[in-house]
Amino acid sequence: MANTLIIIAGPTGVGKTDLSIGIAKRFGAEILSCDSRQFYRELGIGVAKPTAEQQKEVKHHFIDNATVTERYSIWQYEDDATKLLDEYFKTHDIAVMCGGSGLYIDAVCNGIDTMPDPDPVIRQEVIDMYNEKGIEALRFELQRIDPVYYSQVDLKNPQRIMRGIEMTRQTGRPFSEFRTNTKHERNFVTIKILVNTDRALLYDRINRRVDKMMENGLVDEARELQKYREFTALKTIGYTELFDYFDGKTNLDEAVELIKRNSRRYARRQITWFHRDKQYIECEPDESTIINIIEQK
Repeated sequence: MANTLIIIAGPTGVGKTDLSIGIAKRFGAEILSCDSRQFYRELGIGVAKPTAEQQKEVKHHFIDNATVTERYSIWQYEDDATKLLDEYFKTHDIAVMCGGSGLYIDAVCNGIDTMPDPDPVIRQEVIDMYNEKGIEALRFELQRIDPVYYSQVDLKNPQRIMRGIEMTRQTGRPFSEFRTNTKHERNFVTIKILVNTDRALLYDRINRRVDKMMENGLVDEARELQKYREFTALKTIGYTELFDYFDGKTNLDEAVELIKRNSRRYARRQITWFHRDKQYIECEPDESTIINIIEQK
């Protein structure tokens, strides 16, 4: 199993962190986090970051490696992760990647087409368009300048629509031209495990995890992070709902229910994303089962 990257992916709340630690210990591996919010050192309770004790059990990479005031892009992550793996596999046979950010996993496994970082002036122009005219204006503009990407994008997701408009305006080329899906050569093989379980059980785990976050001080953490709320890293489930509570738009009980609801919806979107890749082996969150699958490869 030389140069093997074991990927433990799945929806939020399914138990990936504990599983990845057990699997990493079994194979003498280190863990690369692939959760796009655990990169940020200011975030903690709200992103279910591995505890200090868990990180002592197994060495983790890409946790607390960025700050919310800086943009840590998917291209930076791809570059940093592949360089780390190049060095890592000189002395190790197996690494474990754990997370639910499917696009970031794909970037490490397959590469991502090179695009410039967004121009802040253009980005603000597009944000202002959204704030002033709403998502319908974004859709109309994207359809006008890049009908190919318009036909592919989730039209309910303003962030992705705005991204397409930004890049097209900045480069003078349709955003879709950058998305060629050309697979990059890698010096490692992958074993992709999709951890999933019964929908009702998953939803119950998500609800209980949110309750635990509240007990652990999520409200106080969010209050401390209010000063960063305009940065992308804070546009995250668990924080945005509490910011609305602080603004008087909801009461605390309503905010908690919204966190649970939005987390469940996010989990559904994650499962849909991972089901697109037929290389994933789907199984219950059972460590011994996953180890057996890996050892049979």
